[in-house]
Amino acid sequence: MLIEYQAFYKSASLSIFIRQTKLADGALPASNLEVSTMLGQLRERYQKVMMPVGRALARTGITPNKITILTVLVALISAYYFYLGSLIIGLVFMILTIVMDMFDGAVARAANLSSPFGATLDHTLDRYAEFIFMFGLMLGPMTSATKFIPWEWGYFTLFGMIMASFTRAKAESVGGLESCTVGIAERQEKLILTIAGILLLSIDPIDGWIGYSLYLPALINDWLVSLNIVNILTLCIVIVGILSHITVVQRLRYAQKMINNGTSAESQ
Repeated sequence: MLIEYQAFYKSASLSIFIRQTKLADGALPASNLEVSTMLGQLRERYQKVMMPVGRALARTGITPNKITILTVLVALISAYYFYLGSLIIGLVFMILTIVMDMFDGAVARAANLSSPFGATLDHTLDRYAEFIFMFGLMLGPMTSATKFIPWEWGYFTLFGMIMASFTRAKAESVGGLESCTVGIAERQEKLILTIAGILLLSIDPIDGWIGYSLYLPALINDWLVSLNIVNILTLCIVIVGILSHITVVQRLRYAQKMINNGTSAESQ
């Protein structure tokens, strides 16, 4: 009898997706390893780098949950500056929230304060921070009728991000999977795309599309304009949305395969 099972491991420098065939007597034949080189693969490496910072912050008495809550407040400041039209200042506070998100985990590990509730709070408020950034960009600049991101593309991307997180949560809670972090892009890749779009648009926020569109064929440029992709930031946000929706499909397919394999194994 053969039982197939899959697992997702994160090593110091790689995320390794392992697919193994286990014999009924417990023997393990050669495994087929598929290596993904996404940026999320560096998590354990920067955790080691952040450990001294975590120890230093832990000595001040601040808790990981307090840092997590402060992260949302900083995200609100970032969104406010986006709303005012100050892309660079808003981006500085946005990057600060990312750094603070690293700090809360570092403190939790250094002070041995990791907890299931802390992880739940962190993941939940991370989503709030992402939504706050997006709304700030959708509302700004307040002095112009043309916003940094058209509302339809903002909601398209927000919905994809929500569903990617929701699919993972349901696969792990209802489907019983230990982990469902598979997907074409993780949070880090999406943040980098957003940051790149903000930086490129900040070079010329008034004619933020015209300069870049010169490098595109006229047909593609006209097509993008017809879709209301009005600047380089919007294009980056649309890509983030597409990647998020693709991730939903990938996680559903992965969950289906894992759950069906588990059901088949139990029946045998």
